[in-house]
Amino acid sequence: MKSQPLVSILINNYNYGRFLKTAIESALNQTYQPTEVIVVDDGSTDQSREIISSYGDRIKPILKENGGQASAFNAGFAASQGEIVCFLDSDDLFKSKKVTAVVHDFQQDPTIGWHFHSLELFGSHSDASRQELDLATSNVSGLYDLRSYLQKGKLRGSLSFELSTATSGMCFRRSLLEQILPVAEEIRITSDDYIKYAALGISCGFISFHSLAQQRIHGNNAYTSNSTILELRAKTQILTAHSLKDKFPKLSKFSNNLVAMGIGISWWIGSAEFGLQSLIKDYLRATTFSERFEIYLKSIYYRFIYHHLVAFGFKR
Repeated sequence: MKSQPLVSILINNYNYGRFLKTAIESALNQTYQPTEVIVVDDGSTDQSREIISSYGDRIKPILKENGGQASAFNAGFAASQGEIVCFLDSDDLFKSKKVTAVVHDFQQDPTIGWHFHSLELFGSHSDASRQELDLATSNVSGLYDLRSYLQKGKLRGSLSFELSTATSGMCFRRSLLEQILPVAEEIRITSDDYIKYAALGISCGFISFHSLAQQRIHGNNAYTSNSTILELRAKTQILTAHSLKDKFPKLSKFSNNLVAMGIGISWWIGSAEFGLQSLIKDYLRATTFSERFEIYLKSIYYRFIYHHLVAFGFKR
C-alpha cells in the first residue's frame, strides 16, 4: 500500500435529502487526504439531486434510476478508484478523523482485507437504542480472523459485533471488494449483509471499538414488527444466502443458517407469498438431504426464538 493511498468514500442515497448535506460535508471534511467522495443517488424524488449538483466537482455524482441498495453499491464501486473503500449511508456521518484512523489500521498489516468499527448513535430515537453503544465497553481493538466461525456456520456468539456492524462502519481494501462485488441486485435492502458476511468468511480484518462515525436513528430506519417488513427481511436473508452459497461454497453452512432463519421468520408470520416460497424451494433444491433436514430443524428453532423475542418486546 502507498504511504498515502487514495480512499474512496461511497455515499448511497435514496430520498434522504434532509440528511444528505450533512453526510457529504462529513466526507469532504476528513483530516486525511487524498480522498474521493462518490454520491450515488438511487432515483430520489425529493431535493437530493439539487443538493448533489450544488457541490460541483468536489464530489463525483452517480445519478441512476431506482434499483435498490445493491445496485447503488455496485455503481459506486465501479466508479471508484481508491485502494481503500469506505461506505457511508446518507443519513449517517463520518467523524473528521475516521479515514486517518482507518488508513493507519490498514497499514499496520497488509494481510487484512476489512475494517469494521463502532458507531455512535444519535437522533430523536437514539435513546431507545442506547444499549448498542455498550458494544465498545469491554472489547479490544485489533486484528481478527473469524473465517473459521463463518465456515462452521456461526451466526452469533463471537460474531455478535461483526454481524451487527452497519454500513457506515464498514471499510475494505479494494482487492477484497473485487472478489465480493457485484452484489446481486435482487437484494434491494440491507445489501451490506452480503458484503459483510463474505468479507468475514474469506479474509481476516481489523475491528476498532472506537466510534469513528455516527449512525442516525430515526423513524424511517427502525425495524418494526409488521408482517410486511418481516416478510421482506426473510426474503432478503434468503437472497443473501443464495448469493453466498453460489459465490463462496465454503460458506455453505453459514448460508444454510441464514436460510433457516428466513424460513423460521416466514413460518412465524404465516407468509405464503409466492416469491418467497419459490426462493426457499430453489435454495433447498441445491442442498443434500442431510442439509435440508438440518435446515428444517434450525427453522423450527428460529421460529420459536423469534416468537419469544417479539413477545418480550424485542425489535431489531
